[in-house]
Amino acid sequence: MAVKAQISEDGKILTISVPSRLDITAHKEFGEAYKDKLGPVSDCIVDMADVEFLDSSALGMLLMFREKAAEESVDISIANCSSSVKKIFEMANFDKLFKME
Repeated sequence: MAVKAQISEDGKILTISVPSRLDITAHKEFGEAYKDKLGPVSDCIVDMADVEFLDSSALGMLLMFREKAAEESVDISIANCSSSVKKIFEMANFDKLFKME
């Protein structure tokens, strides 16, 4: 599965669905998923439902995304994490940087 982006019907929410492996190979696709889409939206949900593996490059991608979103005043939520992925986010203190759903 590839990184997929979808904007809600009202144009306010961007949902980015990520593949089972979120690593350096998804870097370009992840960036393309939000490129030129942050201006019109007010919120973004990163749907992690399918993620089974993420590495340090995935954490870096999320930090870069956070910076870009902040420039556009877009709030980010990370949703549907498995317990193992949630544990990685907690160990990296990402639960303090992102709203976790």
